[in-house]
Amino acid sequence: MTENQQPLHIAGMRDGARLASRVLEEEIQRAVEAGHRQLTIQAFGQHGIGGRLWKTHGEPVYVTIEGQAGQRVGSLGYPNTFVDVLGPASDDVGWLNAGATITVHGHASNGTANGMAQGKVYIAGNIGARGMTMTKHNPRFEPPELWVLGSAGDYFAEFMAGGVAVVCGLDAQDPENVLGYRPAVGMVGGRIFFRGPHKGFSQSDAKMVPIDDETWNWLADGLKGFLTAIDRLELLDTLADRETWQLIRARSPQEKTGAARRSMADFHQNVWDKHLGKGGLVGDLTDVDRSPIPLITHGELRRFVPVWENRKFKAPCEGTCPSGIPVQERWRLVREGRVDEAVDLALAYTPFPASVCGYLCPHPCMTACTKGSAFMAPVDVSQLGRASIQAKVPELPSLSGKRIAVIGGGPAGISTAWQLRRKGHEAVVFDTAKSLGGKIASVIPNSRIPKDVVQKELDRAAEVIPHVHLQQTLNQTDTEQLVADYDFVIVAAGAQKPRVLPIPGKERLVTATDFLLQAKHDQIKPGKQVVIIGAGNVGCDVATEASRLGAESITLLDVQEPASFGKEREDAEAAGAVFRWPVFTSQITEKGVELKSGEIIPADTVIISIGDAPDLDFLPADVATERGYILVNDDYQTSNPKIYAIGDVVRPGLLTDAIGAGRRAAETITEILAGKRPGADRRAVIDIKRISLEYLDPRIIQYEDMAQCGSQCSSCGTCRDCGICVATCPEAAISRKAGEGVVFEYVVDPDRCIGCGFCAGACPCGIWDLVENTPMG
Repeated sequence: MTENQQPLHIAGMRDGARLASRVLEEEIQRAVEAGHRQLTIQAFGQHGIGGRLWKTHGEPVYVTIEGQAGQRVGSLGYPNTFVDVLGPASDDVGWLNAGATITVHGHASNGTANGMAQGKVYIAGNIGARGMTMTKHNPRFEPPELWVLGSAGDYFAEFMAGGVAVVCGLDAQDPENVLGYRPAVGMVGGRIFFRGPHKGFSQSDAKMVPIDDETWNWLADGLKGFLTAIDRLELLDTLADRETWQLIRARSPQEKTGAARRSMADFHQNVWDKHLGKGGLVGDLTDVDRSPIPLITHGELRRFVPVWENRKFKAPCEGTCPSGIPVQERWRLVREGRVDEAVDLALAYTPFPASVCGYLCPHPCMTACTKGSAFMAPVDVSQLGRASIQAKVPELPSLSGKRIAVIGGGPAGISTAWQLRRKGHEAVVFDTAKSLGGKIASVIPNSRIPKDVVQKELDRAAEVIPHVHLQQTLNQTDTEQLVADYDFVIVAAGAQKPRVLPIPGKERLVTATDFLLQAKHDQIKPGKQVVIIGAGNVGCDVATEASRLGAESITLLDVQEPASFGKEREDAEAAGAVFRWPVFTSQITEKGVELKSGEIIPADTVIISIGDAPDLDFLPADVATERGYILVNDDYQTSNPKIYAIGDVVRPGLLTDAIGAGRRAAETITEILAGKRPGADRRAVIDIKRISLEYLDPRIIQYEDMAQCGSQCSSCGTCRDCGICVATCPEAAISRKAGEGVVFEYVVDPDRCIGCGFCAGACPCGIWDLVENTPMG
């Protein structure tokens, strides 16, 4: 046994003087931080002993209290903390306990387990007043438990909101009343097991219920643990008589609503008017209706009314996904066991759900996830993305007779052609490459995404887009002819011209596109020393591939702090790449890269990765450009109304930006062909303050599978059909109305609703809003 594993004794008295509670607690905290896990405290009435021991690294810590324990033993107790009081205890044992197991080998005073949320409190005697008051229960954790060998004092379980109390009734302080005076007043949750006589409890808040087999088995097992903890196992046979036990539980809101109560109208008619005459004190002066307005109003008299706003707003994930994928809707389908539908749904928004969502996208949807506002791990959409490789080709409508030419067979071009065909229009793709796919197929390293994943998605796209003309280099005349022959033309040619530096020796540079293209087929040997000018994500891909091909020294240069991020940056750093900025290149020599500072960085290969520019020589003269890019409006329409432009010919961006632009352009053209006015989805993103994250588990850092992901999605803005609003409504005013199939809605009975807002406050998804009442008339 090591020194820190030996029991440590801490005295509450020094040099004949009692230590202050704060000083004693500081000593206990230092001992725990030093690694001590078995502590014996000689107490002299100090408060809070055994509480707040949070820095145990998950290891159990055992605290034994000798002498006179003061108030709040084990208060704010943490899981893995075990406190033994070798005698009686003062007020508030286990106050706000959050997981500790506290055993008192004697009586306990007032406030035992007050506000407890987790953990167990064992009392080997009686307890004072207001035990188990204002407890709570988070359904993610086990409920808090209080076990009392004797009896409870007055006002027991007052405002109890969760947990379990067990009162054994042995050697009770009042043998005729083991629950004390006025127990369970205001009780809204939890259960109370007890033995022995009582003198009533709050019938309006709680009710007596039978003990079924499952409940009895739980109680019997718990009794063994309780009696073992207080060293009274010999009492098991006495306490294990099922017939002697009774059970009280809190009434539900519906049960409370159903209780008999006198209406205001009844009181007015049979009490007020009966004694004072019609109209009351002023009945002889006016005949104006002076019927009383109740303190708690219903119907048109409510100041506020709840409104069910299902799907009125976008979830943050959907709002930030450039492809517009309703991520929360896919997780809803997963929760309902409809995984195939969740997988297939993505194809309505992108032809590359596995390649992009599963591997290549930096996932702005996860960055925007509401859970991040509470420092929880966002739901892992990449799992659903990778499963989308199994998505089936959607059923396609008959052709409308409308034809659209798409210039460019990369992600943007494939996306828009895919969406057009899904709407019944024929899309014909023209591309200069030998195969479909653009940079997603030709230059992205296989280390970033498995080759077979890209190929399978390209094959699936080819089934939907059969008309593809490869190795077609178009000039201005060709494009003008396409404009004449087709209903619309969409330009998605990408950025193909690498940018270079106007410096001496630039002819020695290898462009990033050429390097990645050759590296993908192992057709280039970069040597041992590689320098990359440009430290963005493409430069990081170059660094990773250079390392794979044998480079031992890799340096990335940039004139500013590198814009690279995510997996590309992580992989480059893992490969040993060194990032340097701000540095400025003077020239490229046989030795390597010479900086303006005069320093020479040796290099066998120097690669330039400062971006690509689009080649727009094929555009008709009436298509406006600015600074080398095509000018478009919000719907990606150019100055020529028959020509649309998307992707890198408009502005540099992510793959998913280009895919989303393709979908939007296709939707606009479809709306125009249908004689409708184009209009994007104008729904606002829901205010995350409306979302209640208390129902989700903050301990999850890495998700095990899609089922766990689905269960932990807060479904912002889309009703989860959980029924919490029904359960929390104090007036039972909300009900679920089923429609055809899976369609449903929650409706409010205005004659019951009091406008309290409980539904809006409790809703996990932010579906309910409380708005000011504006009655008609």
